[in-house]
Amino acid sequence: MKRAPLEPGLLQVFRLVVGVRLILLAVSFCLQRVQAQPRLARYPLLGIVESILLLIYLSWPSLRDRLGRAYLPVALVVATVGPILEHALTIGFRLRGGVSARAAVTDAWQLIVVLFVPLILTSWQYDFKAVLAMCIGTAALDLVVAVPLYLMARSPLGGLVTLVLLRTLLFVPVGYVVVRLMRAQRARHEALTRAHAQLARHAATLEQLAVSRERNRLARELHDTLAHGLSAVAVQLEAASALWDSDLATARQMVERSLETTRAGLGEARRAIQALRATPLEDLGLALAVRNLAESVAARAGLSLEMQIAEHLGGMAAEVEQCVYRIAAEALSNVARHAAARHRRVRLGRDDGRLTLVVADDGRGFDPDAA
Repeated sequence: MKRAPLEPGLLQVFRLVVGVRLILLAVSFCLQRVQAQPRLARYPLLGIVESILLLIYLSWPSLRDRLGRAYLPVALVVATVGPILEHALTIGFRLRGGVSARAAVTDAWQLIVVLFVPLILTSWQYDFKAVLAMCIGTAALDLVVAVPLYLMARSPLGGLVTLVLLRTLLFVPVGYVVVRLMRAQRARHEALTRAHAQLARHAATLEQLAVSRERNRLARELHDTLAHGLSAVAVQLEAASALWDSDLATARQMVERSLETTRAGLGEARRAIQALRATPLEDLGLALAVRNLAESVAARAGLSLEMQIAEHLGGMAAEVEQCVYRIAAEALSNVARHAAARHRRVRLGRDDGRLTLVVADDGRGFDPDAA
């Protein structure tokens, strides 16, 4: 059978309440045994047996898998019917023991307290229809088992009917309130679950987008360095091959230039791979990472470098530092590749509380309007 989904914590609370009731019944039984002449006899033995069996039932995990959806209703029926039968037998034993009819039913109100537990648990797990079914069922069962006892004791039925009616009128609104509260809690839980799912999808989308952007950046960088270098090597080698028989000296010069181009391309490829493996922001921080990046690019390109980088940039989010570092890397790389510059200036600091990055050079530049 399909295992019924239970509200979190319901079984734990159920077991706890049954255990407390078992302890109270055991104490009552012991006190009755030590009293020589009890003023009003109680008979908690049935309740003790019922509580023990119910506690075993609620603590047996395989029963839940075997009974499926009937697991909790069976426990609630036992927790409801047991106290009613126990109360009826107590009244019957008292009448047979010579107790007056009025005294025999004097503690009938205690049944309301005991039945509150299955009422709350039913409202906790099920809807208002189940609460109504429980209220009507307990009232009918109480009347069926108690009316013959009242008639046997020649006690008026008005008190019994009034007590059952008051209990039903009390249980219905209480059950309705608990059902409404649990419905609102389930709605909030479902909304929170949907929000978590949306956040998970959003995070997965952002991760895919970041991976895609990093791949595009790597593709552009490889295209600007390794692909261009290999293309130049291929052209030079083809020219050397064509001139090898007719002009050996020129062909050898082209081979030498091809080797230089190959070494430069290999260095760029190693630098790109190192950039992918390294975590300069985590290891050095933004200021030192930008400083090292500017010095490395300037050294490779043979540029003079002027730097104004503040040592303390203040606290920033990791994504902001990553964005600034990537912008600096792209700007410095563009200067080295396209600007034909001889001097470069890098400034990183805070102006009026705002983070400012400036990469300037004395290269040829371009017309922004025509870009």
